[in-house]
Amino acid sequence: MGHHFSSIAGAGPITGPIGAAMFGWLPVTLWVLVGGIFFGGVHDFGALFASARHNGQSIGEIISANMSKRAKQLFIIFSYLTLILVVAAFAAIVASTFGATIENGAVNMEKSAVKASVAMVSMLFIVAAVIFGLIVYRFHVSMAVSTVMAIGAIVLCMGIGMNFHPIYFSQTTWMWLIGLYITIASVTPVWILLQPRDYLSSFLLYAMLIVAVVGIVGAHPDIDPNLFPAYTGFSVDNGNGVQYLFPILFTTVACGAISGFHSLVSSGTTSKQLDKESDAKPIAYGGMLLECVLAIITLCAIAYARETGHIHGATDIFAGGIAAMIAKIPGLEGAETMMYTLLVLTYSAFCLTSP
Repeated sequence: MGHHFSSIAGAGPITGPIGAAMFGWLPVTLWVLVGGIFFGGVHDFGALFASARHNGQSIGEIISANMSKRAKQLFIIFSYLTLILVVAAFAAIVASTFGATIENGAVNMEKSAVKASVAMVSMLFIVAAVIFGLIVYRFHVSMAVSTVMAIGAIVLCMGIGMNFHPIYFSQTTWMWLIGLYITIASVTPVWILLQPRDYLSSFLLYAMLIVAVVGIVGAHPDIDPNLFPAYTGFSVDNGNGVQYLFPILFTTVACGAISGFHSLVSSGTTSKQLDKESDAKPIAYGGMLLECVLAIITLCAIAYARETGHIHGATDIFAGGIAAMIAKIPGLEGAETMMYTLLVLTYSAFCLTSP
């Protein structure tokens, strides 16, 4: 479940609702609920179940066995082109999250501190994940003990990264480094990096969901219809020309509602890690429902971010909106900066685990 949820819940359920918010919160909410429950969850579970019934083969092989080799070839070409866009988008998001702010040819240390901290924690987290995989699979330490040790290591990584972050690379440099990381990760055996990384990152993601729910319930903010109306119209001029609700809403909000990319995760790696077939439903369908929750949380973050002035990109909207809600809860007024940093870190973890 940790691997599957971390892999499907990339930046999509966050950036999608933010991009589609120009049509108002009501169309996005309806599409997330209807799409996720009746389409997305069924799609993800169907792909995982089909793979399990085909000896863990990927969706391409399933298409070849049930349709034709030509259909498989066309699907692989389409998937390859799509994945280029997905990986490029996620890499760009991570690079922008890590990249230092350059002003007049020099690094602005003050504005870049949070980004450098997030980058440092993320690098330490990857190292901790590899060590965790070795402890579990080579030294055969029990999962319970290993998990407790790993969670302690994550806390330590955060403590180090938030206080010691000497690396201030530009966004371009980070794009090259992330590309190198993705290349290595794609050919490394699953047990060394991918599985332990996703398992541990899932704890960050679950913690983020809990923090977000606490912020929403505790702050209990209202949605200002002047800042975030329920419906703005079928056609909206967002500064880049007129955008139409159909099909833009349904192509923008894919993860969180229904995304064909999830079938590659379900059949590519998740099916090969199932303990038993009955686990497919809670993992695939349940993972999709969790992604729906994240998309709805993002809508709440958008509403509050617009009230508090956090409007500088998806990362700032999501992390700033939730952090501001947390700071509104009595007794947590001084926690906004720390929560903002942790939420940015978790957001980057979403992106890092998908490639």
